[in-house]
Amino acid sequence: MMLRRTFGTTMVAVVIGISVEGWVWAEEPPSVKVLVAYHSVSGHTERMAEAVAEGAKSVEGTLVVLKRVGQVTAEDLFSSDAVVVGSPVYWANMAGEVKTFFDNWQFKFGVFPEFKMRNKVGAAFVTGGQISGGKELTMLTILAAMLGNQMIVVSGGGAFGASATTEGDSPGLDKKELAEAKALGQRVAEVTKRFVVSPHQKD
Repeated sequence: MMLRRTFGTTMVAVVIGISVEGWVWAEEPPSVKVLVAYHSVSGHTERMAEAVAEGAKSVEGTLVVLKRVGQVTAEDLFSSDAVVVGSPVYWANMAGEVKTFFDNWQFKFGVFPEFKMRNKVGAAFVTGGQISGGKELTMLTILAAMLGNQMIVVSGGGAFGASATTEGDSPGLDKKELAEAKALGQRVAEVTKRFVVSPHQKD
């Protein structure tokens, strides 16, 4: 805890572990860790991932780890309070690398039978070539994998998460799509803070 007392225009801050009459206790914001994991070939999903990370970082006390799914370790996964997963849409489904990432939760990291991801916050974002190419279905598939692990899933930037169309009449990513990705990251961090108890409140 941070103990503060003001004297005129001067504020004195002292870190102590006892209560003193006449002083005001000020809680420091709890720190939360958000893992943003993604797969990207063209770079579109990577840019969305960076925007999600930027949005999460905008929330005070948030630590963000940004990694490709193949680089995520068991420590990254289990030490995170929230996991946001992004994928390009391939044939109305998540990329094979992202599916392998979820499979590895058990086969490589051993989430069962203890449900090690239980009560962590989860969210999804995707990029797809066409407007109706399966982006919503892909986000729901990602969220379904999280629900199967008893995670708490949230949306943001859209009904099921953030998405972008990258071909046809909408080549690349526009400002609105990147703003939606930032909004998703911000909401994930804000919701996660509600579930994470600061260390000095756990005793």
